[in-house]
Amino acid sequence: MKIIKHTAESRGYANHGWLKSYHSFSFASYFNPERMNFGKLRVFNDDVVQPKMGFGTHPHGNMEIISIPLKGALSHKDSMDNKRSIEVGEVQVMSAGTGLTHSEFNDSKTDETNFLQLWIIPEEENVTPNYEQKLFSQEGRLNQFQTVVSPQDKLVEGSLGIHQQAYIQIGKFSESKVVSYSIKPGNGVYVFVIDGEASLHQEQLSKRDALGVWDTKSIDIKIKTNSEILLIEVPMN
Repeated sequence: MKIIKHTAESRGYANHGWLKSYHSFSFASYFNPERMNFGKLRVFNDDVVQPKMGFGTHPHGNMEIISIPLKGALSHKDSMDNKRSIEVGEVQVMSAGTGLTHSEFNDSKTDETNFLQLWIIPEEENVTPNYEQKLFSQEGRLNQFQTVVSPQDKLVEGSLGIHQQAYIQIGKFSESKVVSYSIKPGNGVYVFVIDGEASLHQEQLSKRDALGVWDTKSIDIKIKTNSEILLIEVPMN
């Protein structure tokens, strides 16, 4: 088993006034040669957007982009004529493929928006761009992992598909729960504590800490306090 720990405090940080962004991996002005990616997970940002502010129209290509709101809402517009609001409980996926442009704004006049954005390197380039979002049942993640994203060609029922052999799961666990998770051959898992405290492979994890684990068939996560956990399983090569 191999592990790498990323504490909340060790993340890159940028304060643009309208945006506060924490970077688990090198992104924009934050560059750390030892933190370029975790397998096919290239970007993992924890963003806080101020009221009436947001990301103007900008392009992407050949990347699987996943957004998970934790607080507030984002208004989405893109070059595929999608115009939607994404809220807490929903997950948004975009396959940028051959290229698209989009914008994301916090339309609230008073409240911040906090969301996680992940970029996963696709297994196939130049696919037709695609956009989907879905509201997931909170009951479906109580004391178990709920799959919200899975591979297009091995789609887990009820989840959103992407062009990579990757799985994204969210769970809300009670104190003292022990959660076992089996890892597919060739994959690793990036375990991120959204809230609460847990331990994994004798490593203690608090809010916004993460542990990457690979070269093992399974892991056991021990929940210390009521916790919300994001688990990202990706190919390591």
